[in-house]
Amino acid sequence: MRLLICGDVVGRAGRKVVCDRLPRLRESLDLDFVVVNGENAAGGFGITPKICAQFFEAGADVITTGNHVWDQKEIVPYFGKEPRILRPDNYPEGTPGKGVGIFEARDGRRVLVLHYMALLFMTPLDDPFAGIERVLTRTRMGRDVDAAILDFHGEATSEKMAMGHMLDGRVSLVVGTHSHVPTADAQVLPHGTGYITDLGMCGDYDSVIGMKKEASIERFRKKVPGPRLEAAAGDATLCAVYVETDDATGLARRIAPVRLGGRLAPTMPEVERVSAEA
Repeated sequence: MRLLICGDVVGRAGRKVVCDRLPRLRESLDLDFVVVNGENAAGGFGITPKICAQFFEAGADVITTGNHVWDQKEIVPYFGKEPRILRPDNYPEGTPGKGVGIFEARDGRRVLVLHYMALLFMTPLDDPFAGIERVLTRTRMGRDVDAAILDFHGEATSEKMAMGHMLDGRVSLVVGTHSHVPTADAQVLPHGTGYITDLGMCGDYDSVIGMKKEASIERFRKKVPGPRLEAAAGDATLCAVYVETDDATGLARRIAPVRLGGRLAPTMPEVERVSAEA
């Protein structure tokens, strides 16, 4: 199976690069399943039903979020209507929506998507390590699903790495989101799980993690509340990872970064297209 997972979409610039590039990526990489993290898509703070519809139209199969999931009030009832958007599963019981789901890929194969929030330097939620263990005791890759993806939304690189190693050999892919800076450690772990500490953002990198530079600098220099942060609006870079899984095991055979547009150096994996007659 061929998977693509796009990092945090920030503001109008991030939305544009994802919506412009994703349809072509689905074709050129012959993708079976796409996840987009959209938690900063609405001006840098949250996401709306309208934006979700744009991502689905562009080719996203599932949208994940994060700590800004509730910033736009109109998204709250949307979770009861649209199963393809996930919030972190370790929010308290009774929170709208869900953070785990099984979805169909392009050819009908089943993909488990897990979405959890880390704890270090983040909102104190339920233990994500214990929560994921509970899910994987009842839903196993190779038995119940053909692939499994975790979007682990967190600040600390150590916590993300620990999660990756705990799940090595049990899921197809563990990706970190939230820090908006792509890391250079995309790898297949020893037991076959694809891993990257952070996907980076889909947004304007002439910024401070997607926000206009001037207001961010002023906040750091003056140590007092400054002007409201606004999403940077220049040319954006799409940051993602591409993963190929083994059809028999669901484990990763290959992981490669994808960066297109904007200021960051472009990189695209070469793929061998599968013939329709094969």
